[in-house]
Amino acid sequence: MNELQHTDSTCGREPRHTFRKSERLRLRTLVEGLFANGKTLYEYPLRATWRAVDEAGLEESFRHGMPAGIGRLQVMFTVPKRKRRHAVDRVQMRRRMREAWRLHKHLLQEALEKRSDIRQLGIAIIYMHSENATYAEVEKRMLRIIGKLRDKLERGTL
Repeated sequence: MNELQHTDSTCGREPRHTFRKSERLRLRTLVEGLFANGKTLYEYPLRATWRAVDEAGLEESFRHGMPAGIGRLQVMFTVPKRKRRHAVDRVQMRRRMREAWRLHKHLLQEALEKRSDIRQLGIAIIYMHSENATYAEVEKRMLRIIGKLRDKLERGTL
């Protein structure tokens, strides 16, 4: 059998590094709640705003019941137009941030699985620099942000 056919977690190997729709923070009520009540940490050139919500808090966020497809860990990436004027540059930085997240999010997911009191952890990662950073720099800062959030999860200070 071909090695490439069996690379998922069902075969006892490394899990697939995907970024599915359920992992994207896109619902308006969750995004507004994140920026209104979230906490922030900086790892220049990235800023992460995050908010942990329990089951009851998530239910009361929606008027007509909670929609399906809300994952436990959701993230959004933004690059302000004020910092990066050209759309090409904004798209490039969002792609670099998404790639770094996709490859290293499992570190945060492992810590989140141990916490049954948190139903949804929403994170917004914002690029703050006026110049494009290399992928290596973005990945290094993303790992620090993930590490800090993981520490907060494990210590219970989230």
